[in-house]
Amino acid sequence: MCPTSATVTPVRELEARRLAVFEALGDGVMVLPGAAIQFASRDTERPYVPDRELFYLTSLVSPGCVAVLRGGAEQRLDVFSPPRDPDAELWSGPRLDPDDVCRVSGADDVHPIEKLASLLPGMLESADRIHARLGAASQIDHIVVDALRHARSRGPRRGTGPRGVTDPGEILDELRLRKSAYEVDLIRAACDVTLAGHRAAARVIAEGVGEWVVEAELERGFRAGGATRPGFDSIVGGGDNACVLHYVANNATIPSGGLVLVDAGAECGLYNGDVTRTYPANGRFRAEQREVYELVDRARRAAISAIAPGVSIAEVHDASSRVLTGGLVDLGILSGDVSELIEEGRHRDFFPHQTSHWLGLDVHDPGDYELEGRSRALEVGMVLTVEPGLYFRPQLCKTGAKTWSGIGIRIEDDVVVTDDGAHVLTSGLPTAIDEIEDMVGQ
Repeated sequence: MCPTSATVTPVRELEARRLAVFEALGDGVMVLPGAAIQFASRDTERPYVPDRELFYLTSLVSPGCVAVLRGGAEQRLDVFSPPRDPDAELWSGPRLDPDDVCRVSGADDVHPIEKLASLLPGMLESADRIHARLGAASQIDHIVVDALRHARSRGPRRGTGPRGVTDPGEILDELRLRKSAYEVDLIRAACDVTLAGHRAAARVIAEGVGEWVVEAELERGFRAGGATRPGFDSIVGGGDNACVLHYVANNATIPSGGLVLVDAGAECGLYNGDVTRTYPANGRFRAEQREVYELVDRARRAAISAIAPGVSIAEVHDASSRVLTGGLVDLGILSGDVSELIEEGRHRDFFPHQTSHWLGLDVHDPGDYELEGRSRALEVGMVLTVEPGLYFRPQLCKTGAKTWSGIGIRIEDDVVVTDDGAHVLTSGLPTAIDEIEDMVGQ
């Protein structure tokens, strides 16, 4: 059972994160507003999705909050929070009072949100730089701009005041890229529930079944395991739809003899799993499907084997690309030297995406894949996906690849980098052909 979105991060974990932020801030100030409430139409609210950066440093998931972290000698956290509102709580549930906000976040002080306009300018006045995402929240934009305008007019004589605005991601993206043991446990929980949803989905896969039926069973499995919601729109692509990388319509009927690609993940405690498996609709792969499936699974194993501290993420991609490209040559779909084919990008018609992305609070978690023009080296605590695939889109298969037309296969696992290599968080869901076949309809 996975934790809920209301899970409170231990204060010691929050303090460690904030200490790293303060060290990077220097004499700067970071301002993090909560996410806006979204509406489906008029006054119909969508389920609230908390801002990940605010949550990462405060554990707050309520709308309307603003956190201010001040570096320098003070190194303090102030939170501005909306008051309790009985009328609003009648419709949307209880809100945190100031004592609760302080307990959850470990803030040094909590202020009414009504005081933001009067107090924030003073907090920004002595900063040398403001870390804020302009355009994210209207209530702070004009205050930040006014602080810059004030510093521009008075700063040259006093030598004080902010002279620029920096995206908070310049600091937070790097910190979020390396997961603590606490975070890895939450991702593992999300992965466990994700696997349960996949097993439930596989049980209803059959020829003539609607993709939406598989999607419903998949997401029922997520919720039954305690997931807050799917981490992203679930992909259930039958037949040719398996060749559409981000197919989310899920409104077609699974064709006879086709494949069903299921790419989905559960959100637990605001952390995410992300897993893909590809199933034969009738429970048995045809010979051509089997050949492609085995090739993709070999590429997955090669990429995982390549993962270790100090290895670049480009090397992980290269490991899977070489297996896939060599396999395409063996199948007679491409011809030539594997290295030259990769350099020319010939394999990209069939493998158009990268092997990996970062995973965590966001399904595509932040963090640069290159530093100073070079592919980033993996470090202990990084969590990434490994998801090679081959897609034989019908429009590309009018000549030599006609035999493979409509075959789309992706196999994806979630991996954490460890001291001695890699640990696969999603190994509980099989990839072997016979086991995948046995899952269908059972």
